[in-house]
Amino acid sequence: MASKAPGNTSQAVHPAVEAVKKSGATKVKVAVSDIDGILRGKYLHKDKFFGTAEPYPAGGFGFCDVVLGWDMTDSCYDNTTVTGWQHGFPDALARLDLGTARHVPWDDGVPFFLGEFVNADGSAHAVCPRQTLKRVLKRAEKMGFKVMTGMEFEWFNFLETPQSWAAKKGVGPEQLTPGMFGYSLLRVNRNRDFFNAIMDEMLAFGVPIEGLHTETGPGVYEAAIGFSEALEQADRAILFKTGTKEIGARFGIMPSFMAKPNQQLPGCSGHIHQSLSDGKNNLFYDAKSPRKMSKLFESYLAGQVACMMEFGPMIWPTINSYKRLVDGFWAPVKPTWGIDNRTASFRVIAGSPKATRLETRCPGADVNPYLAMAAVIAAGLDGVEKGLKLTAPPITGTNVGAENIARAPRTLIETTRIFQQSSIARDWLGDTFVDHFAATRDWEWRQWLDGVTDWELKRYFEII
Repeated sequence: MASKAPGNTSQAVHPAVEAVKKSGATKVKVAVSDIDGILRGKYLHKDKFFGTAEPYPAGGFGFCDVVLGWDMTDSCYDNTTVTGWQHGFPDALARLDLGTARHVPWDDGVPFFLGEFVNADGSAHAVCPRQTLKRVLKRAEKMGFKVMTGMEFEWFNFLETPQSWAAKKGVGPEQLTPGMFGYSLLRVNRNRDFFNAIMDEMLAFGVPIEGLHTETGPGVYEAAIGFSEALEQADRAILFKTGTKEIGARFGIMPSFMAKPNQQLPGCSGHIHQSLSDGKNNLFYDAKSPRKMSKLFESYLAGQVACMMEFGPMIWPTINSYKRLVDGFWAPVKPTWGIDNRTASFRVIAGSPKATRLETRCPGADVNPYLAMAAVIAAGLDGVEKGLKLTAPPITGTNVGAENIARAPRTLIETTRIFQQSSIARDWLGDTFVDHFAATRDWEWRQWLDGVTDWELKRYFEII
């Protein structure tokens, strides 16, 4: 006879819940994504968790909806309608995805689950980042596609703690290692305990790393997360960013996923690899095509070339994102494509049935993985739905052939206005999400307008 969920006499226990019961754990860690891709969470007593894990409508737990209504510094938006002071910041219903079950190796193996926001009737919450990606993937499924993705992150590492960084007032972080030394075994060996902890503990955390190496830049690393279905990949990506910070703290290291922490150095990317599958075959591959690209692949790519800029703030979400978009620093600045060309925004990697894919290189490391992935997939599938043809030729060399293509906007407010007016973004993401996310980016822009920076003090304080 099947075992029963605590407090429920009709439903069989989910294997993940059963595993928690058998583990003897006294608490469970849970988390949800806020708008900026920062995990907000808590520990739950085991009894509270068992109640939370029951099927709808009994399951779920209250989580203050302020996490969708404030920025990364806990300052509440003054311009949103879905949540805000006018509503009193009530509890929203958070539901755990029991399929995300894992243990946190660096936290005594505590059980861990990711959650998402739902409405009182169990339907998807309009502005929840994870639910936003799921809406795009559901539409892909109706089109007959399973979306496969992989994310790569570059990031700087510093010998800082929250206390030391606060004492420095945001100026002059100490780099983990000096100099420009990409793919360096010497630099890996210098911090091998931290390096190995990322590889080994992330694997134990259910976030397999395909490759980890030093990137060109002082204390810069790059990691490629194991390829998977898109929702699983976004989960892995957001857990990777938080997990790397938690592991780093053990070694006195502070990882930073800012897009551009230093004006003189290359910025940090958040590349997204993609392909479409029917569940068995890579539909981007065509052995008969000279480029090994299927017509489906060409339409998907054409969609990103045509409308990626309409999703701009989802792949460049912060003020700092645009400091990365400068010529000569690796980051692509125009909606271009090329065959295995890393100067293009959209790099086609074509050859074998297994490896043929698109790498979208424009996002930075500062993205919310759920939203960035929703954006690139929506743009690509929009091209598929419309049967777009790949009319633009590939660039060659360093942007040869891109001379007459307009570059990406250089400010958050420009991309936000384009996004807010985009019928394509509204079609794929919904009016409520577009209006809410645009409002949060407008808020972010106004915080920047009001801020007085060290650049201004250095430039004007004495001389003006």
